[in-house]
Amino acid sequence: MKTVKNTKRAHVLFVLLCAAILLVLLRAPHETTAKVPNDAQHNRLLSLKNEQEAEKFCGECHGPAGKVPLPDGHPPKFRCLLCHKTQ
Repeated sequence: MKTVKNTKRAHVLFVLLCAAILLVLLRAPHETTAKVPNDAQHNRLLSLKNEQEAEKFCGECHGPAGKVPLPDGHPPKFRCLLCHKTQ
């Protein structure tokens, strides 16, 4: 009899845990990070399969002396494709 109560209690706790996880996931914010544009300037980067190889080209345009430097307060600049997805 005691194992039946323990089993029911475990099932209820499991369902409550699943509901809590689902609630947290449903309340998570939407993705706000910009994707890598699919244009002529980024074709070289988009054609590479290895993200670390592709990231070597980001600094050419987005470095301090580049055409489109990153804004002040931008996170570390060495792993661009962790946040900016390639579509």
